[in-house]
Amino acid sequence: MTQQEHFKNLVEKAVEALRSNAFAVEKAHGLPADAIRGVLRKKKDGAKEAGTSLNRAREICDALDLELYIGPPREIAPVTEASIDDKVFAMIERLEGHVAAGDGCINMDGDPIDHLAFTQEWLRRSGITAGSCFLISVKGDSMEPRISDGDLVMIDKRKRAIRNGKVYAFNDGDFGTRIKRLEVVPETVISLISDNPTYAKEHRTGDDMTTLADGVIGEVVWSSHKWG
Repeated sequence: MTQQEHFKNLVEKAVEALRSNAFAVEKAHGLPADAIRGVLRKKKDGAKEAGTSLNRAREICDALDLELYIGPPREIAPVTEASIDDKVFAMIERLEGHVAAGDGCINMDGDPIDHLAFTQEWLRRSGITAGSCFLISVKGDSMEPRISDGDLVMIDKRKRAIRNGKVYAFNDGDFGTRIKRLEVVPETVISLISDNPTYAKEHRTGDDMTTLADGVIGEVVWSSHKWG
């Protein structure tokens, strides 16, 4: 299989996982017409594969929540699996500590205090690799109503590059470890946005902006709500 064929297969599966189509994804993310459809289109017999430029591949990966990585091979933490009724479950670690709407801390080096099981089928469909994720509790109400005090969130450590509007866990100096919705204007400002409208938007510029970007732990890719 050529690299282009491999890329095509990944794009095809990602579009299917979104329960969408190539045209809709192109339109939703402002991609040029045929950016994705051109990758997926079958070539006529004997036709030469044109390939995809690196810049275009990056835009497509951003739209489909795929990781574009160039560099030495990276190890993914081993994951314990269990099979129940012909379904394969991956056990994701729950760490001690909490992320906060205010002061927070995570013991990244300690042993997990628990594990939760998720089907590998759901994880693949959601573009989540179990070995790159952990679970942590939330303290505070700044992200309500979507994420409430006491909820559990899953952090994907592969997804550290800030994409506007996504929710991230990050280290924020004296504020500790926090979760906020982030928006970035390159080389200008990072805005920290709370879903709870009673909290004011915060901004980081200059060296503080760089420090925050370097302190991103990962993107919040799932949450569970605690009732009562």
